[in-house]
Amino acid sequence: MWLFSRKGASGFSASSTAEEVTQGIDGTGLTAVVTGASSGIGTETARVLALRGVHVVMAVKNMTTGREVKETIAKRNPNAKIDAMELDLSSLASVRKFAADFISSGLPLNILINNAGIMATPFMLSKDGIELQLATNHVGKQEGKKMTEQCNEENLFPLLGHFLLTHLLLETMKKTAQGRTEGRIVNVSSRRHKFSYPEGIRFDKINDQSGYNSLSAYGQSKLANVLHANELARRLKEDEVAITANSLHPGAIATNLFRHSNLINGIDLLPLFLSFF
Repeated sequence: MWLFSRKGASGFSASSTAEEVTQGIDGTGLTAVVTGASSGIGTETARVLALRGVHVVMAVKNMTTGREVKETIAKRNPNAKIDAMELDLSSLASVRKFAADFISSGLPLNILINNAGIMATPFMLSKDGIELQLATNHVGKQEGKKMTEQCNEENLFPLLGHFLLTHLLLETMKKTAQGRTEGRIVNVSSRRHKFSYPEGIRFDKINDQSGYNSLSAYGQSKLANVLHANELARRLKEDEVAITANSLHPGAIATNLFRHSNLINGIDLLPLFLSFF
């Protein structure tokens, strides 16, 4: 459709592919961690980064699927530098173990893409007793500036998901950035961040099942992604650290993110419809 093929100031359009956007870029010598790399946007991100010479560490919950994706990428690109490591973002222990294992590997870290997520799930609690979407997609206790400050306060709400992962890997990224190659932290958020609960983030009602709305809870977790990236970007600039932090809306894409929606899953034409976006 012509509307989605119109090029913007960047020279690309909504129909541009990752390969087209990265054409001519040499990522040799860079290392990236991509969460949720065993399907959807994460798989394509890992594949194209590896195609451009980046050493990609796929952070995946299901190691069997992760290894299969790794092998598929390697078959298509024999020169790919790609590894798979286990990471369950809904588990505090798993996030800490992943970070410790990565740091112990001695690898540098230039790029952290916080991509993994779930959407519109029925009310469930994570392994640490926190509403699952916020626990997996983000989690902190206080928004914006306060959300970042709590990193050093052990007595506060447990830190989970991408917020904790970023905090634990940040020192490694700072050391890597001293080599003058600017680092990147990318939070894959959603336009749904504008449609959280009326009060924004329900800090005092995180686990309130009676007032739970699956889409509002998803919006709440995406709002947390945006606030985190904004505050982190401010602090990195203030500290004159050569790392940028951004959040983004990836667009409407036919991935398994919709697997918890009975209504959407019942629409056979959904993949065709989403192909236009």
